[in-house]
Amino acid sequence: VQLQASGGGLVQAGESLRLSCVASGSVLPFTVMAWYRQAPGKQRELVARRLDGGSIIYAGPIKGRYTISGDNAKGTLDLQMDSLKSEDTAVYYCNAATWSREYWGQGTQVTVSS
Repeated sequence: VQLQASGGGLVQAGESLRLSCVASGSVLPFTVMAWYRQAPGKQRELVARRLDGGSIIYAGPIKGRYTISGDNAKGTLDLQMDSLKSEDTAVYYCNAATWSREYWGQGTQVTVSS
């Protein structure tokens, strides 16, 4: 299984970006799909997670600004990011898991200038 993330870029504070993740391969559906991010010098952290039943969990710093959507059965996951702040600058990673294995995408850079 491969996860392909896209949509990163350079924007100004207050602007929006939309990230997309598409899975290829035969291991579907995923029990969970998620977005993580890693800022320079910091540990990778959860941004938002979508379970196969549709439940969604958002991390505190992005609540109300980010919206996750997708289909775990099809291996697609989007992240709409609004009202971006400089502290949102990071490499964003797509993550997916079945009951037995976890997969990571290659990451896409999001840079927010203040």
